[in-house]
Amino acid sequence: MTETLDIKITKADQTRLTVTDFSQLPFGKVFTDHMFTADYEEGEWKNLQILPYGPIPMSPAISALHYGQAIFEGLKAYRQPDGRISVFRADKNFERFNKSAARMSMPGIPEEIFMQGLATLINVDEKWVPNQEDYALYIRPVMFAMDPYLGVKASDTYKFALLTTPTGPYYSSALKVKIETEFTRADEGGVGFAKTAGNYARSLYPFEQAKKEGYDQLIWTDSVTHEFIEEAGTANLLFVINGKLVTPSVRSTVLDGVTRDTIIKLAKDAGVEVEERRVSVKEVIEGIENGSLTEAFAAGTAATVTHVGEMGYNGQIYKLTDPSTRHISNGIAKKLNDIRYGLAPDEFGWNWVI
Repeated sequence: MTETLDIKITKADQTRLTVTDFSQLPFGKVFTDHMFTADYEEGEWKNLQILPYGPIPMSPAISALHYGQAIFEGLKAYRQPDGRISVFRADKNFERFNKSAARMSMPGIPEEIFMQGLATLINVDEKWVPNQEDYALYIRPVMFAMDPYLGVKASDTYKFALLTTPTGPYYSSALKVKIETEFTRADEGGVGFAKTAGNYARSLYPFEQAKKEGYDQLIWTDSVTHEFIEEAGTANLLFVINGKLVTPSVRSTVLDGVTRDTIIKLAKDAGVEVEERRVSVKEVIEGIENGSLTEAFAAGTAATVTHVGEMGYNGQIYKLTDPSTRHISNGIAKKLNDIRYGLAPDEFGWNWVI
């Protein structure tokens, strides 16, 4: 049996619940009263604690700021019909967190620290979990290097933290996306499969340029030829082509999305044929033109299932089908939400009830 950890709890003097408008929750800007932290020092994790959410003291010389040793995850907790709280597929996010840590030469976080820290934090801030439809408590695990040393080497000390923020839908309408053919998100042999800060930093400039052109998001293509689609700026991409659910296969440049994996399992369970393979830009554009591509959507923890409404490529805009007519993606999205909110049987054992 897993050892019960000694987690020190220091409560906030007062809650911010009374001054929080739960009908206005911009993503990632409203934090709960507390956070969980742990320190990696002398080869072990120590100082496990729940403390009031706020600044963390650190040196301006820490390795994370200079050499980019920083990773994170994203998962959600949902209010169930009986009032209990469940976290969706926390085991998968834990596994991916440590996969990212290994690639970035960082220590793995023990499962009991990740899971018990999460459960303790949610129990302390239980009242922050929304009960509105399509709302949830977003959870951000993060680890970063803490050595106050300017030499180029893997840090010996690290900070792990769990932050929580109540949130509503990430996108409110179908996306207008641009297929990017100049900049790249990730390169073969690099860190594209890891959720590390640098992957997102390199995406910001091209994303800002796309926004100026009227786009909501980018579709990244391979770094060598720009002929193959990889993923969107904040999510994986899936298409329905000739009645089949088609998605770019996971590789060193594509994040192994938990929501992507969930959708694939739900699609197969519903009898939908699934193909995980290279998907070319040519195939997608021709599919839109000839009608064989009937659905396109982004999938991620924050985005959940978000339809793509328009796609820009080489200066031309391609309009996709009305999202309300997309039976496969809408059906899967409903089944996914019903499971997460406890409105349908959890046949896969994905909900971890705290």
